[in-house]
Amino acid sequence: MIRRRLIVRGRVQGVFYRATAREEARRLGLVGWVRNLSDGGVEIMVEGAAAAIEALIDWSRRGPPHARVDALDIEEEEPLGDGSSFEIRY
Repeated sequence: MIRRRLIVRGRVQGVFYRATAREEARRLGLVGWVRNLSDGGVEIMVEGAAAAIEALIDWSRRGPPHARVDALDIEEEEPLGDGSSFEIRY
């Protein structure tokens, strides 16, 4: 079990990035959340199996069809084990 914080930059708001990130994370069996940032980026906090998180990171580099990802920052964090689903935060 690992935990990562992702910050995605580019054209990632208004293109269903959060909704499709939630779908992808749930498909991979991950827990956590995704939210828009005031600077136009998207933040993803995710916890789960290392291989599943790597798959979500790979997806995050592309995003949904209308997104344009210019940068992806990844930070390691200590797993908390406190989540039971993956949600969109507002």
